[in-house]
Amino acid sequence: RLDRNPGADDNNLNSIFYEHLTRSLQHTLCGDLVLGRWGNYGPGDCFVLASDYLNALVHLIEVGNGLITFQLRGLEFRGTYCQQREVEAITEGVEEDEGCCCCEPGHLPRVLSFNAAFGQRWLAWEVTASKYVLEGYSISDNNAASMLQVFDLRKILVTYYVKSIIYYVSRSPKLETWLNHEGIAAALRPVRALGYADSDPTFSLSVDEDYDLRLSGLSLPSFCAVHLEWIQYCASRRSQPVDQDWNSPLVTLCFGLCVLGRRALGTASHSMSASLEPFLYGLHALFKGDFRITSPRDEWVFADMDLLHRVVAPGVRMALKLHQDHFTSPDEYEEPAALYDAIAANEERLVISHEGDPAWRSAILSNTPSLLALRHVMDDASDEYKIIMLNRRHLSFRVIKVNRECVRGLWAGQQQELVFLRNRNPERGSIQNAKQALRNMINSSCDQPLGYPIYVSPLTTSLAGSHPQLRALWGGPVSLGAIARWLLRSWERLHKGCGAGCNSGGNVDDSDCGGGGGLTSLSNHPPLAHPTPENAAGSSEQPLPPGPSWGPRPSLSGSGDGRPPPLLQWPPPRLTGPPPASPAPTEGPRPSRPSGPALLNSEGPSGKWSLGGRKGLGGPDGEPASGSPKGGTPKSQAPLDLSLSPDVSSEASPARTTQDLPCLDSSIPEGCTPSGAPGDWPVPAEERESPAAQPLLEHQY
Repeated sequence: RLDRNPGADDNNLNSIFYEHLTRSLQHTLCGDLVLGRWGNYGPGDCFVLASDYLNALVHLIEVGNGLITFQLRGLEFRGTYCQQREVEAITEGVEEDEGCCCCEPGHLPRVLSFNAAFGQRWLAWEVTASKYVLEGYSISDNNAASMLQVFDLRKILVTYYVKSIIYYVSRSPKLETWLNHEGIAAALRPVRALGYADSDPTFSLSVDEDYDLRLSGLSLPSFCAVHLEWIQYCASRRSQPVDQDWNSPLVTLCFGLCVLGRRALGTASHSMSASLEPFLYGLHALFKGDFRITSPRDEWVFADMDLLHRVVAPGVRMALKLHQDHFTSPDEYEEPAALYDAIAANEERLVISHEGDPAWRSAILSNTPSLLALRHVMDDASDEYKIIMLNRRHLSFRVIKVNRECVRGLWAGQQQELVFLRNRNPERGSIQNAKQALRNMINSSCDQPLGYPIYVSPLTTSLAGSHPQLRALWGGPVSLGAIARWLLRSWERLHKGCGAGCNSGGNVDDSDCGGGGGLTSLSNHPPLAHPTPENAAGSSEQPLPPGPSWGPRPSLSGSGDGRPPPLLQWPPPRLTGPPPASPAPTEGPRPSRPSGPALLNSEGPSGKWSLGGRKGLGGPDGEPASGSPKGGTPKSQAPLDLSLSPDVSSEASPARTTQDLPCLDSSIPEGCTPSGAPGDWPVPAEERESPAAQPLLEHQY
């Protein structure tokens, strides 16, 4: 029998938590020791980890460069009286002691009293860390007998059992196969007959909500009166539609499985006697997956064993979880949508399994957030059932360093007493409590048969590189691969920084970084130009927005005057004639006009910021204009819409619209700069039509 297995006792089931604690220490112990969280340490030192229910002795076997080899010995959860007294001595705070000899004068802040300081000198152990945080599981156990004592609570459990079976039927990917199975359909066809009722003695009105008093059993109409709404809602959540009528194959299949599940519970509970113990025994048997199909009316389930393994067995386990939630919020699952979402959420994040199942151990070691189990605790004095709930969280431990010579001496004395002196007394003096040396905890952690630890880990090695905080401080181990990656990252940062520095400033002629594409650049110190009276009046201090630079276009007229071709002007002059269709420029503040003929050092015939110094269309000397720039226009300017031609010339300066910067009209004498608001500037007279303007516009657009 599974219940009588010596490996299924309480201590053996709790050993998995010490195994999980060993896995957690494997990742963090070496780093925490290096960071000084456990104080001074060396090979052979022994430490005690104490919490509310976990008490373990950690033995440091070997200390190496960046690694620690240790062994963990876990003690019983429910220790003896002597062990509890020593645990209390560990966990009590000495700061609360205010005594001095026979009086209590108190003590200074952060200073021990005389009695506390004197008592600490007699101890063979010391507390090195009062709050050491480690990842583990918090364990809460509830007595199942108190939750199922009355019939109303059992009826709630059976109702959730039925609803869970219906949920798993509707969610199964094999539902279509089961509905079309000839053997299952033939076995369930009689339940649709008028007046049919399953009158098994295991069914009763006290635990079955859909019990039919008129037929003295479970009938399909009474089943539909209670659960049809839930069946239809579960079917509506399927991606593929299915028939949901009261006499449909889906409802018939749900009715047959619910009757089968309740009959299996009654069989395991010895025909559902009124006593609580048989009911808990049957519930625990089904929770483990021990289904006994004894009725010939239920043999149709053997057509596909997934009906038991994937529908009925998960239904029992989910019903236990829903029944436990019922005590916190009784009316939470009244609506079908809330119940459906709750089952789906529990199925996703919660592992409900028997503790003897390998899936239980695998789930704990893989850090599953929540687990639930039904445990049968049997010992000499008690026989009870407990609902175990586990939640993964960070646990707080007290780290106590024990004198290692004291540990060796107690283990040697224990060996001499048991092996050589043959003392078989279970209450021998060597295991009695001694708070000064923690004699009971040290002797009980010794290997069997000398001690009785519930878990002894193998020799486990913890590496410093597995500690996340220490790795962030040290940067990981030094290796050829790490050095190569560091050099590669440094070169990439250097290359990126050099490229950004070359592109951010300086003339292209003075740089070989490829930051510009022409003779002009965005330098803050352009080459000095010689101002002339002609370009002084048309100069502007408007800054050039960041953008691409353009190279000079070849001269478009064969003037042959020996002068170098002029650089591009920005913004270029406007053409005469009707403007092309373009979006209206953005209105904005106009730049101030220069107050006199004096020019900045960036203005002139060769300056890259000059505006009026370039002779474009209609220049007074017929100077050929330079090419139009290629690229976007500044945000405060209208889009460029002109392309220059060698045949275009005019006597007047290029006209500017009211949205652009105002320029001097030809009627204004040189050296006279208009002042005042931009609206007071003189508007140039209407310009003569240029014969080359229209071809240029057609050429550009």
